Amino acid sequence: MQQFIEAAIIGVGLGAQYALLALGFTLIFGILGVVNFAHGGFYMLGGYVAYTCVAHVGLPFPLAVLVAMLATGALGWLFELFLIERLIDDHLATLLLSLALYLIISTAVLAVFGPISMEFTFPVSGALRAGPIYVPRENLIVLVVCLTAIGALWLLLFRTDLGRALRALADDRDVGKAQGLRPRLLFPLAFALATGLAGLTGALVTPILSLAPGVSDPVLATSFLTVILGGLGSLEGAALAAFIVGIVEAYTSVYLGGSIGALVLFVLVLLLLVFRPTGLLGRDVRGA
Repeated sequence: MQQFIEAAIIGVGLGAQYALLALGFTLIFGILGVVNFAHGGFYMLGGYVAYTCVAHVGLPFPLAVLVAMLATGALGWLFELFLIERLIDDHLATLLLSLALYLIISTAVLAVFGPISMEFTFPVSGALRAGPIYVPRENLIVLVVCLTAIGALWLLLFRTDLGRALRALADDRDVGKAQGLRPRLLFPLAFALATGLAGLTGALVTPILSLAPGVSDPVLATSFLTVILGGLGSLEGAALAAFIVGIVEAYTSVYLGGSIGALVLFVLVLLLLVFRPTGLLGRDVRGA
């Protein structure tokens, strides 16, 4: 029973991390119609920016995380404004642009920091005990921060004029433009918001897991997996699927082993696509 509860806590923590990544990925696809292959690169870049701020600038870790989020958000804003925006209706071109950016980020990180893993540790250690159950303090902190960020994103999208404008463009861009919405202003903001979330996740999680040039590859794969499971373009589906993926990954890793756990996830997605091609809460994909 102890192991079962601890695995559930780990799964919820993983789900919150995956939710931040998947929500950012879905936000870009749902609003701009762009498949952002650079999403994992922004996650990795967030980790390296936070590491640089802590190790070389001397900033405290919370401030370094904030700088990482702002830096990745700013880079995403510039990337959309000056490159993606010019080819926003050409899906293949935007896909290739995002892939090119991912390769540039990966190559730059490798050139500057080298191929080895950085010595980047979370500033809080130890575990909290509730009876026979132990929960690492750093995992709880990351969970609280991720849930807070998810809640803030929900408030932004569903309780502000900016959020309503973004969702209107996601539903029907032409109607939104006819109502006076300006995609050239809102699209870069949406992209910056999504890449900032990826950078925030990377800055929080890489000190616990690892920080190396190849850390973005499994992140991109998990983001794809989660978004497909939840349904393309569905923010609610992405969040739900993220927690399902996190819990399934935690339990299968504990009871079956990591490699079998990954296989279970892929089988789960394949079965879902057979019986429900639009995903858990997905809808028919619109033309962007």
